[in-house]
Amino acid sequence: MSQISSETAQGYAPPTVTQFSVFLDNRVGKLHELVRIFEHSAVQLLAISVHDASDYAVVRVISSNAQETKLLLTRHQVPFSEVQVLVIELCKGHTLERLCLYLLGAELNIRFAYPLMMPAGNYPTIALAVDDATLAGQILRRKEFRCLGEGDLSRPG
Repeated sequence: MSQISSETAQGYAPPTVTQFSVFLDNRVGKLHELVRIFEHSAVQLLAISVHDASDYAVVRVISSNAQETKLLLTRHQVPFSEVQVLVIELCKGHTLERLCLYLLGAELNIRFAYPLMMPAGNYPTIALAVDDATLAGQILRRKEFRCLGEGDLSRPG
């Protein structure tokens, strides 16, 4: 699929992907309940990262369809927030170490990062939340990293 990007007054704006931060009580079975919501829908979970505290857990989720995910979570009365993240493909010469080095050179902070579960045969991908997604996207594009949008993440069921 083609990469979708937009132009801004400052130049290139990278494609971003919606990440949902889902808030769950930190109790046995709550993560299963969340995952089960997706199992019985056309929406696929493409990434999941769990951060727990004593009373609650924050589950970061990237799906194959942000709009449908929002509807699913709302319908099931699951509290969530949304944030845009970069999804970067890693391949030969475009490694995680290089990515970190280029962002460090621009003094950009990586707030969090986690891998995506992509179909076999594709390169590894990583979700990144950074201080300035536009600047990070511009830098990584100049260094020939591939930044993916939601359309690039869709896959046949």
